[in-house]
Amino acid sequence: MRLILTHEQADFDALASLLAARLLDERAVAAIPARVNRNVRGFLALYGADLPLTPWRDVPREPVEAVTLVDTQTLPSMRGVSRQTPVLVIDHHPRRDDLPPHWKVHIDPVGATTTLLLEDLKDRARHLTQIQATLLLLGIYEDTGNLSYESTTPRDVRAAAFLLEQGASLRIAHEFLNPPLTMQQRMVYDILLANADVRTIQGATVAVSHAQVEGLTDDIAPLAHKLRDTLEPDALFVLVSVPAGVQIVARATGDQVDLPAIMAHFGGGGHQRAAAALVKGRDLESVRQELWEVITRHVRPPLTVGEIMSRQPQVLSPETPVEEADRLMRTFGYEGYPVVENGRVVGLLTRRAVDRALSHGLHVPVRRVMEAGEVTISPEASVDRLQQLMTDTGWGQIPVVDEDG
Repeated sequence: MRLILTHEQADFDALASLLAARLLDERAVAAIPARVNRNVRGFLALYGADLPLTPWRDVPREPVEAVTLVDTQTLPSMRGVSRQTPVLVIDHHPRRDDLPPHWKVHIDPVGATTTLLLEDLKDRARHLTQIQATLLLLGIYEDTGNLSYESTTPRDVRAAAFLLEQGASLRIAHEFLNPPLTMQQRMVYDILLANADVRTIQGATVAVSHAQVEGLTDDIAPLAHKLRDTLEPDALFVLVSVPAGVQIVARATGDQVDLPAIMAHFGGGGHQRAAAALVKGRDLESVRQELWEVITRHVRPPLTVGEIMSRQPQVLSPETPVEEADRLMRTFGYEGYPVVENGRVVGLLTRRAVDRALSHGLHVPVRRVMEAGEVTISPEASVDRLQQLMTDTGWGQIPVVDEDG
């Protein structure tokens, strides 16, 4: 028997990858994990009978000749699978360093593992049913945030377009991608919000929250998304006690906090925007304390304004004629000039303002057409802070001023 497996607490990318791998190998058995996310469980309840997938408890007890692992690089414990069993990994997460040397590995940095498998299906000109196409679309949409996450690639977009051409239902996809929180999830969310511990490490805002809940049956990934949207940290770690141990779900909005490395420390995995781990045989508090220690080792220093700024910029006086400013811009190619008076920034002159003045035949000093204001930033400030300042002020260039002016 050839077996297709994925990770526990399966999301839609995991389930869709199982389906795609099964369609590529019709003699294999694609095993649905014992634990799946709530929205996945709901989808299976309605449409599972139309899919060539086998519940974990119904997998035949036969010798396993080969295993295909999709959307994970961790081999689940299963009867008939040994260390010598040939394994093929198909995944979009960063490759783990501890994979056995005899495993075959196919990893590409796309937004969803479903995309990798679907490309092979397309090459075989395989026709999909509406439910199959919809599940595959759910796999791509969930892991790419409806094609909006930075990890999304053109390959994911092309795959999604193909699935829509195959008849995937956006109505069904929307229904299962945005399920309302259950009463239990709302209760846990309130606990997580109250327990949120937010700290600044190397300029990054990191939030760690935890909840000790008896008998938790619903998945916590939606709670992590909701908490991230509420707290707006650079990285968020949610720890919840579950029957199997302590579940950690991590989310990040940038690259400064290394989620894959942190989750790998706890035996988990993922990618830079989303990762998870299940820690067995530990109490929640000890895991939480260790997590903070690990986080501090895996936060990169932020990119600063001083590392990317143009040095020794030219500046203008408020009394500089617009015609002279135009000549300087044409000569040196700058799109903006700080306007400085008595050693203090008093405004910014842009190419657009100069062109507008000249088109109206204005012969005036630059103080009449500049963006007035003392808007500056320190060279030690982060690039994120620079971007926020540009958004708030509408200035396309921001003068950089150190403590000495």
